[in-house]
Amino acid sequence: MEFLVELWIPIVVSAVFVFIVSSVIHMTLPIHKTDVKKMANESDVLESLRQYNVEPGEYMFPCAKSMKDLETPEMKAKLNQGPVGWLTVIPSGGFGMGKSLVLWFLHSLVIGLFVAYAGWYGLGSQADYLKVFRVTGAAAFLGYAVGHMHSSIWKGSSWINTGKFMFDGLIYSLVTAGTFGWLWP
Repeated sequence: MEFLVELWIPIVVSAVFVFIVSSVIHMTLPIHKTDVKKMANESDVLESLRQYNVEPGEYMFPCAKSMKDLETPEMKAKLNQGPVGWLTVIPSGGFGMGKSLVLWFLHSLVIGLFVAYAGWYGLGSQADYLKVFRVTGAAAFLGYAVGHMHSSIWKGSSWINTGKFMFDGLIYSLVTAGTFGWLWP
């Protein structure tokens, strides 16, 4: 836990800097304006979902009960007919931007904590700026960027969208690495 005593400042400062940079990226740059599409028949789809009282959660459609069910002729026909996809339903009332921003900041603190751990035990306390930048940047990239790939691999998300979020993660990683390099003991 010695690393926490020595590195709490870069953990917090990097989270603050990433929060600011991510806010600028998402509020001023048009990069994420095309991440999601609106359904042409949105009103009909929403009315249909309301009729069935779909509860908040994640849904796959069509959804097999087991791997064995995936091989049945009925399931194969459903998959071939389409549509096939994932649906995330959140509680009614909106997105709760305040809560999401707090969770994003906490997420950045957690990444900073693991970046500090990897840097401290990988480099020691007297490492020079460039070594700190490399190691902490690589660790931060794993936390901020690589995790986005699973959405394209398993849920069919657009690789273009994943690439955009990974680019964001690269920027956050560089900010984190620069902060750790600057404030390293």
